[in-house]
Parts: sequence; C-alpha cells; structure tokens
Amino acid sequence: GPKRSADTRRFRLDGALGVMDNIAELDSAQAGRGRVAGMARDAATQRLWGTDVYYAWAGSPVGRLLLAGTDALSLIAFSRGSNSIAPQADWKPSDAPFLCQAADQLKEYFAGERRQFDLALRPTGTPFQLAVLNALATIPYGETRSYGEIAAQIGSPKAVRAVGAANGRNPLPIVLPCHRVIGADGSLTGFGGGLETKRYLLDLEGARY
Repeated sequence: GPKRSADTRRFRLDGALGVMDNIAELDSAQAGRGRVAGMARDAATQRLWGTDVYYAWAGSPVGRLLLAGTDALSLIAFSRGSNSIAPQADWKPSDAPFLCQAADQLKEYFAGERRQFDLALRPTGTPFQLAVLNALATIPYGETRSYGEIAAQIGSPKAVRAVGAANGRNPLPIVLPCHRVIGADGSLTGFGGGLETKRYLLDLEGARY
C-alpha cells in the first residue's frame, strides 16, 4: 500500500476555526491522485506507533470511547459502529497525562462546555488522508461541510469519493470532526460510529443539516 507518515510534533487546535498547526508538509499534486486504497482505519493495530501503546476508556453519551497512543493521542474509537476497535493484547492500560487530558476534554465537550480541543495528537495516514484531517480541523463547531467542499479545500475537487473514504477512516473522530461532513443534499451519509452517533454529535453542537 502507499507509504504512511506520522507527524510527531504537538498539534494545537487553535481559535474559532480550529486550525491544526504543523500537521504535515503536503504535496497537493500527490494528494490529488486520491491514493487511498491502502489506508486502514485500524492503523493502531498495525504497530505503526512503536512497541509501547497505552490506552484508556472514556465514558460518553454515545458509548465508551477507546483512547490510545504512545506519548500523544493517535486513536479514538467508538465501541459500536463499523469502525469499532478493541485494545490489542500487548497494549497497556494507563492513566498517562495525554490520555487523561483527552478524556477530560471529551467530557467537557459532551457537557456543552468545550468547542475546541487542545491536545497533543499523532494521527497516522497517507499524505492524502492527512490533508483531509487537516481540512476537518478547520470546520467550526456547529457547522457542516460537504465532501465536495473538503475535496476543493485540499486542492482535489474531483476526489470526492476519496475524501469520503479518508473521512471514514479518521483515526481521531470528534476531536477531528468528521461528523461535520455531510452529503451535498444535507443527508448524513455514513459514519464509523453509526448514523445515530453522527446525528447526536451534530444535534449537540446545534448544527443545521
């Protein structure tokens, strides 16, 4: 499959637009080829983070959330839906600060007390997927974008299907708000955590769709 890359710097979701700083240097021409065939939503299970993977569970109104990473958050997984993931046998339960901070901020989000996240993140993916994740980070709380709008934003207006595939493989849902991407006709379309969860998140934010 295509080569993966991981940015190990600290990402900060900054300001009203939630702009992600320093996500990656991306080649728009390469991204435009839409090479997503080798991307896997279960990146965490492929030993892409090294040997020591730590995890914790966070309660939420949409079910338990699995949080995992090495020294920064690399995975948020729903306990139900098509993209549910269970901890691997060699992962270690932990109360590491980056996991506790993520759990606390998610709790604040679900309580309606937080609109932006400020977390150390380490998403993995192809350059195309990282471009999509970067675009997701710019969608403001309570707003939505279409797949076509995201494709145009990353300079690949014809790659709508590829954007949909990358959106569905987002390893950090909620924090990188793939739930805010909907069909051009306003339909919710798919979501790794299930459409009921997507609808809940959009309603929580007061989004119109």
